[in-house]
Amino acid sequence: MGQVLLRDLMPALANKTYFNYGGQGPLPDPSLEAIVASWRTIQELGPFTTAVWPFVESQVAAVRSLLAEACGVGPHRIALTENVSSGCVLPLWGLQWQAGDELLISDCEHPGVVAACQELARRQQLTLAVLPVQALSAQSGADRLDAALLVSLEQSLTPRTRMVVLSHLLWNTGAVMPITKVAERLQRHGRQPWLLVDAAQSMGSLAVAEAAAAADIYAFTGHKWLCGPEGLGGVALSERLLEQAQPTLIGWRSLRHEGNAASAWHGDARRFEVATSCVPLLAGLASSLDLLAAVGSPETRLVQIRERSRQLWQGLQAIPGLDTLLQEPPPAGLVSFRLTGSTALSPEAVVAQLGSQAIWLRSLDDPHCLRACTHLTTTAGEVEVLLGALETIL
Repeated sequence: MGQVLLRDLMPALANKTYFNYGGQGPLPDPSLEAIVASWRTIQELGPFTTAVWPFVESQVAAVRSLLAEACGVGPHRIALTENVSSGCVLPLWGLQWQAGDELLISDCEHPGVVAACQELARRQQLTLAVLPVQALSAQSGADRLDAALLVSLEQSLTPRTRMVVLSHLLWNTGAVMPITKVAERLQRHGRQPWLLVDAAQSMGSLAVAEAAAAADIYAFTGHKWLCGPEGLGGVALSERLLEQAQPTLIGWRSLRHEGNAASAWHGDARRFEVATSCVPLLAGLASSLDLLAAVGSPETRLVQIRERSRQLWQGLQAIPGLDTLLQEPPPAGLVSFRLTGSTALSPEAVVAQLGSQAIWLRSLDDPHCLRACTHLTTTAGEVEVLLGALETIL
């Protein structure tokens, strides 16, 4: 399947110029149809009958297998979740903490993850420390950025560091973090800190297998770059986390024998699954995963994504009053830029003016900037429309 055909399957793109894939990706018609068909099958079999369970189990197993393959891990290491936050928080709170343990959190993490760490620290009497990352994003060249990040990590680690929290693809600057190198460094630390990775922006835009396999918690969602339905995601968990962590929010799916509260937990990642969830969403995500795979491998898709982000980044250089956060073309599809000069417009005002023209991107608070995302379905013409509108507004 080509990019054009995939785009034609997304009705949300028919009447707008869309750059918010990092917030939510459009749902293709076949995925919506798969959700409806799954729901219809469940109702025909009976939503709670002996006949329905093999169908439900097959849907669950299929998606778990697809996500495991993408993450480069066995299916036993994948827990199905509702979103990135639950994928991070459920195993995070199940680890054994001691008062005085330190959480080292990058200064580019999403507020939802940071807030969860803050509350964990309050309850468990942990300490919080900041890993400087944002200022490093302007480094030119992946090798230089990786080296600078590892130096920053080295300077920030202490004997009390028990966990490092670092996104794979930074949601605000668009820089890619060297997750496997960070994991290797943490293994040489005396306490071998856990590594929690927010993969909200990387799953579906980057090849993630190496990073997901190296992290202890690699949490992602299906509704952003995977263009699946909202309300379904997953998390890849390390073998050592499965040995050390206990479930936190507990339900019948956490148990080996769902009808017996005295049953042991699942020995694999399913112990972090809770209870009843929306089964038809699985069919929708499976459909979206198949559609993306038909375009090409993750590496092939990234090349296509970067064609449009490079075009956008280069075009922004020529518009007075704008400054891109990255000093070279983005490594993926996130393009963030600031307003400079004497303009009285705020990022929010620019978003509103563009929205009135059916051109959609978003503003961010930290750093205060604009963010546009290019995906497989973004066309060169759409990029030129955005650039022309920005030039007119400014």
